[in-house]
Amino acid sequence: MNGLSARRLTSRVAKNPGLGYGALRNAGECYQDHACPPDFGMHDDGPMATKQSAFSIGSAEVELLVGDITKIAVDAIVNAANSSLSGGGGVDGAIHRAAGPELMRELDVVRARVGKCSAGSAVVTGAGKLPARYVFHAVGPMYRGGGERERELLWSCYKTCLDLADERQVHSISFPSISTGVYGYPIQEAAGIAIAAVRDWLARPTSVRLVKLVQFSVADHEVYCRAAVS
Repeated sequence: MNGLSARRLTSRVAKNPGLGYGALRNAGECYQDHACPPDFGMHDDGPMATKQSAFSIGSAEVELLVGDITKIAVDAIVNAANSSLSGGGGVDGAIHRAAGPELMRELDVVRARVGKCSAGSAVVTGAGKLPARYVFHAVGPMYRGGGERERELLWSCYKTCLDLADERQVHSISFPSISTGVYGYPIQEAAGIAIAAVRDWLARPTSVRLVKLVQFSVADHEVYCRAAVS
């Protein structure tokens, strides 16, 4: 895997809420098309099961999974925030709803101190009611064709959040697919950047032992699987 010490990608079933049995059947159809390696088996362990795959880099593990990021217990959850840090739709809105009003109160304090958060950067708050200690609010780039440093800025989102995790001795962190919603970043390119940035960062000594890249849909998961073996 690009020269890194990584064990063969494996598959197993994760118990996470928010994915119905119909979606699981669609996932099975995806893997029958061999979008991922042959050893990516699709298992049905009831209506709460979701697709999960993993590979190792050094002493850390990277998991690719379909699920609701607000219900996955980790030390730090990455939020796909906007530059005004004022909440929004998509992942941002879901994280704020799940965390409760405490999250916005903390962001009010952050905004008073730093103003806006530029693309490629992130700020830290507590996690409110989320199953985490921290939320890292990362601002991804808006995609404008690829000629305005979008790749560099998206890479920086992952690097910055992992730097913040290491500074706080975080052991586990989850990322959504940053910038691939209303910001319009093509999922194929964004997935490749996410995988490459995480691999590159984990090649160094770190407190981080588990990185979860959480996809909203089975279709996006398939794209991440392709990126992981390319």
